[in-house]
Amino acid sequence: MPSVRYQKGDIVMGRWPGSNLYYEVKVLRFDPNSQLYTVIYKDGTELELKEQDIKSAASFQVRARSRSRSPARRRSRSRSPARTTRRSAPRAAAAVAAASITASAPTPQKDTKLKNTVEMKLTSLPQTKTAENNSNNKHEKKEENNTASKITEKSESKVEEEFDKNQGRYNLRRRKDDGDSKPAETKPDVLATPAAVPAATLSTPLDFGGKIGAYFWLIFLPAWVLFLILQVSQEDPSLTNFPPPLPPLEAFWDPRALGFVILWILFQALLYVLPVGKLSEGMPLRSGERLKYRTNGYFAVMVTALMVAAAVYQGLDLTYIHSNFLQLATATFLISVLLSIYLYVRSRYTAPQELALGGNSGNLAYDFFKGRELNPRIRSFDLKFFCEMRPGLIGWCLINFAMALAEMKKQGLDAPSYAMILVNLFQLLYVLDGLWNEEAILTTMDLMHDGFGFMLAFGDLVWVPFTYTLQAYYLVSHPNSLSVLAVAVIIIIKLVGFYIFRKSNSEKNAFRRNPSDPKLSHLKTIPTATGKSLLVSGWWGVVRHPNYLGDLIMALAWSLPCGFSHLLPWYYMIYFIILLVHRDSRDMSDCRRKYGSAWDEYCRTVRYRIIPRIY
Repeated sequence: MPSVRYQKGDIVMGRWPGSNLYYEVKVLRFDPNSQLYTVIYKDGTELELKEQDIKSAASFQVRARSRSRSPARRRSRSRSPARTTRRSAPRAAAAVAAASITASAPTPQKDTKLKNTVEMKLTSLPQTKTAENNSNNKHEKKEENNTASKITEKSESKVEEEFDKNQGRYNLRRRKDDGDSKPAETKPDVLATPAAVPAATLSTPLDFGGKIGAYFWLIFLPAWVLFLILQVSQEDPSLTNFPPPLPPLEAFWDPRALGFVILWILFQALLYVLPVGKLSEGMPLRSGERLKYRTNGYFAVMVTALMVAAAVYQGLDLTYIHSNFLQLATATFLISVLLSIYLYVRSRYTAPQELALGGNSGNLAYDFFKGRELNPRIRSFDLKFFCEMRPGLIGWCLINFAMALAEMKKQGLDAPSYAMILVNLFQLLYVLDGLWNEEAILTTMDLMHDGFGFMLAFGDLVWVPFTYTLQAYYLVSHPNSLSVLAVAVIIIIKLVGFYIFRKSNSEKNAFRRNPSDPKLSHLKTIPTATGKSLLVSGWWGVVRHPNYLGDLIMALAWSLPCGFSHLLPWYYMIYFIILLVHRDSRDMSDCRRKYGSAWDEYCRTVRYRIIPRIY
């Protein structure tokens, strides 16, 4: 087996795809199968490079020259070919360049902007032929040329503009042999500046309505959950009875409900920390580090099911959940607020590189809502991952089961109705699938990009278990009889949606984790300037979000068993349409900013967003 030239942790110079520009990178790992090095740039961009696209830092040297010589000493266009060109390099310029390389001296105040610009140009290097993928279609060839030329043009014009403005002293243009100068000798590549890639800023454009929107959502979300619970508990939940009567304050509070919620969360936390199940790696952080996650969610739900069954057998009355639904929601809301306050306070003492890019606006309300810290942990206990997958998600199934028991008790049934069974089974399948494929959530927007604050804490602990169970709660007091044919049609709709959801998500997750997987060799892609590629075939060639399409079809199947007498049990379907359209708009803006012209080409290739030929 051939030896590996560069080891994990080595600091080397990596060539940016489609150009002759080399930047300082850190080697993360080497894949012996693909013979590619995975490296990370200073801005957090992670790419796979071949060995010939990597050079040791020692092969680069500093070159500086002054641009401030007098007009009399400037080169004349009519100079005789016999004269050679000599360019002065004052000691001051050389000293500044050397100091910049070692980062031992600050740059002048005039060059503040220059520090944040891509300030590197190298001598021309022969292009190496990149490995061809079966995705080298017309889109890839066109986009590769476009992105490569745009990177070069943009960086050259930007550098020239900044130097003219700040009277900089370095020549950052790519060196070319002049016809009237001496033949250039073979020399190592020249590194002109210290900064390989500008450091990523710890902020992104504000979403959810910005700072004003944060205040709105902090008030609206709890109020909306309260409205749904009060509305569905009425004998007639029709919107003509809006608004529902507000109960007295003492009706919101029950110490036993708070104790029940605390015990539930502690029990799930105990199952989470048990050394059972796979220890999975998350996606690389900006530092290049990969966090470890205990993905034993399926084990947790199985143990929980056995414990609940044993408790019911021993005489525990789970219908308490139905009769004290409001008090349980209030207790969980209180815990989510306390957790959010803790998360915000601890984020004030967190290192900048551990903050999320979207939750560091400087506005208290917005940062509290969006979340500042990306992966808050107490030792190895990941708070965001735990809340995302355990107490709320498994609690959703527990509440549904309790509603089935409440229906039997209230309606005097020996078994739950067909409608209740369908709602329970459909949503249980959704949760079990998520926990079985728990590792896939590590590649989602919530885990990779969003900080952990009130938005996710409230959503995971309150929103999911107390609004996604509305169909089951509704059926307790409003039974809906279904024929065998109706049951069969609803099951088929559910299975179609689940198939699309699972297959598309599995395809996305596999591609994100290992784009070079031979099993994915049939997929066509569009390369981007970041080194990553965009899928334009398979499920992701039909629409831009096939997983959203599957989600919507499943949401339809969840609502159909409740019939059409009231709008309230269709809340989930309506909410999900709004949610997914908003997520799509966020994805569009983020990807356009990240991938540029490659994303425009992708949108021209995959025209529809969620529903083929409709949207």
